[in-house]
Amino acid sequence: MSALLQLDGVACIRGDRLLFENLSLALAPGEALWLRGPNGAGKSSLIRLAAGLLRAAAGTVERRGRIALIDEAAALDAELPLRRALDFWARVDTVDGHAVDRAMAAMTLAPLSEVPVAMLSTGQRKRAAMVRVIASGAPIWLLDEPANGMDDAAQARLVAAIAAHRANGGVVLLASHFALGLPDLAELDMGALA
Repeated sequence: MSALLQLDGVACIRGDRLLFENLSLALAPGEALWLRGPNGAGKSSLIRLAAGLLRAAAGTVERRGRIALIDEAAALDAELPLRRALDFWARVDTVDGHAVDRAMAAMTLAPLSEVPVAMLSTGQRKRAAMVRVIASGAPIWLLDEPANGMDDAAQARLVAAIAAHRANGGVVLLASHFALGLPDLAELDMGALA
């Protein structure tokens, strides 16, 4: 099977610091990779390179299919009620409201549909970001610390969503300080690359 996400000989320089070089990886349908390591090791930078938000200093990045990204910003309009903020992204991603309904149910956020995004807790905002990712239908998920602020029940829903995405042929590149209990997960220690 051909990879949905492939990086070949990639190098990343931030400021005047080389974070990593000659990094290659490939994720075929159903695969997931956990990027781990200390702060500053380049986990978020690698996610941003994979998303096309950062330019590699060397090497190539290939994506076969659309991406969905979670990073430090939820990218939801804080003034809007949650459902309207999610519906905006559904229109951008050209998915129907039923995809948003299913994703909200998966992350148990339907009862908060009319609550302004600004009023949500940190964990609820992370779950809302996951709703956006799930509803997008994108085959490539790039998740930078998706479980931050989530309680155990929300983390279990996150793990279930990732498992369902992989079972449907999607791929996941995940940066996290801790393992989420995902089965059959490849690991890359970014700290060892410095």
